[in-house]
Amino acid sequence: MIKLLALRELRSLFSAPSTWFMLAALQFIFAWFFLARMDAYLELQPQLAQLANAPGATASIAAPVFNVVALMLMMLIPMFTMRAIAEERRNQTLPLLLSSPLSSMQIVLGKFLGLMLFLMVLMSSAPLMIYTLQLGTPLDQGLLWSNVLGLILLSASYAALGLYMSSLTNQPVIAAISTLAVLLGLWLADISSNAPDSPWHMFSPLFHFQNFNFGLLDSGDAVFFLSFSSVFLLLAMRRLNNNRVYG
Repeated sequence: MIKLLALRELRSLFSAPSTWFMLAALQFIFAWFFLARMDAYLELQPQLAQLANAPGATASIAAPVFNVVALMLMMLIPMFTMRAIAEERRNQTLPLLLSSPLSSMQIVLGKFLGLMLFLMVLMSSAPLMIYTLQLGTPLDQGLLWSNVLGLILLSASYAALGLYMSSLTNQPVIAAISTLAVLLGLWLADISSNAPDSPWHMFSPLFHFQNFNFGLLDSGDAVFFLSFSSVFLLLAMRRLNNNRVYG
C-alpha cells in the first residue's frame, strides 16, 4: 500500500504543469552554473598545472555545482511538498484517506517515498552533467558520490519538514511559506554565527551538508539528517492520528 501511495504521489507531481516549468528552469540554472564553472576552471588550468597538489576538475567544478544544487533545493522543495497533505485537506479527500485501511504511518511514508523518488529524478541531472567531464579528465569518484549521498540526505530532511508543515494547514501556499521560513531561518542563523562552536551550526541542514560537499563522510552528519527527517515524519504521523481521532 505504501508503494501504491508513493506512485500516486509521484504521478500527481509529474501531472502538474508547474512542475515541468520548475524542472525546466532548474535544469537551465544547473547547466548555466556548470558551464560557468567549467569555463573558469579551463582559464585557470595553466596556473593550476604548475602547482604540486592542484585541485582537480571534481573539486573545482563538481563540488561548487552540488553546493548550488543544495541551495536551490532549499528554495524548491517547499513548492513540491506543499500540496502533499494540505491539498488533500482542502479538497476534502483527507477524511476519505484517513478512513481507509491505511495507517497514518503508511500515508506519511507513502507520500514521503513518492516525494523522494521525484527529487531523485530531479537531482539526477547534476551528476549526469558532471560525468560528462570524464570524457576529458579523470574524476574523483569518492568526492562525487559523497556529494550525491549528501544531496539525498539533505533532500530527505527538507521533504520531511515540508510534509509536516503541509499536515498543519489546508492552504498549500501557507505550507510552502512556512517550510521555506524555517529552512531560511536555520540557514541564516548558521551563516550569521561567527563562533565555530555555535549551537546554531548544529541545527542547520546545509551546515551538515558541507562535509559531504568536501568529500568527508562523518557519521555525525548522517545521524543528524536521519534524526531530523525522522522527527518531522513522526510529527506528521501524529498530526494525522489526531485528525483521525478528533476529526
